[in-house]
Amino acid sequence: MLKSLIFDMDGVLLDSMQSHADAWIQVSREWGVHVSRDDIYEIEGANHILGLQWLFHKAGRDLDPIHYDPILARKVEIFSSISRVRPFEGIYDCLEKLARLFDLAVVTGSERVTVMRLLDEFFPDIFNVVVCGDDVQRGKPFPDPYLKAVELLGIQKEECIVIENAPMGVQAAKSAGLFCVGVPTYVTADKLSKADVVLDNHSSLSGYLLRMIPVHPSESFKA
Repeated sequence: MLKSLIFDMDGVLLDSMQSHADAWIQVSREWGVHVSRDDIYEIEGANHILGLQWLFHKAGRDLDPIHYDPILARKVEIFSSISRVRPFEGIYDCLEKLARLFDLAVVTGSERVTVMRLLDEFFPDIFNVVVCGDDVQRGKPFPDPYLKAVELLGIQKEECIVIENAPMGVQAAKSAGLFCVGVPTYVTADKLSKADVVLDNHSSLSGYLLRMIPVHPSESFKA
C-alpha cells in the first residue's frame, strides 16, 4: 500500500533551477571556472560538495576542501539576491490534497538554509520529512538521501514513490530500490529513461499524482 510520496524540490515543486544555475555560474566565474546552464542542469540534484568537485574538475582544476564553505556561502548570497522562484502551476493544491492521505517528503541536493526558506514560503506545513544536501555525506546520484528519507518516514521501500526531474536524482532513487516517476523540466525526456515512468511535462504531473489517491482507503497502490 502506498504510504508516502517523496519529491525532489528544484524542478519538481519549484521552477528555480535557472536562478540556481545563474548563481553557480557567477560564483564559479569568481573562482576562474566557466560553466554553462546546461552544465549545471546535467548535475542537478548533486549536493554542493559533489557539484563543486564536478565543476572544478570540468575546468581541469582541483579545489581544496577548505574553500567549500566560503564558495557555498557566496552561492547562497548570490541566489538570494537574484532568485526568481515560483511553484509550478497547480502543485500546491495537488500537494495539499495528497497530504491528507500520505506522508510527504522532500529530498534535495540544495543547502538546508535555502530549502527551508523556500518550503516555508511556498509549502508551509506540507512536508513531514525534509532531507537536504548537507544532511548526508554522499548526495545524489548515490542512494543515501533517499534511503535516509525512507528511514525517517518509517516505511518500507515498496510503500513510497519518488518524483524526480534530473538524471542524478533518478539514478539515486533507482539505486535506493525505489519506484521513480520522471518529469522532464530542464533536460530532455530521454535523459530520464531509467525512471519507471516518464511523464510528458508538468501539466500531466498533477493528474498522475492525484490518481494515487485511492477510491477506498484500503485500496493498494499498483505501479
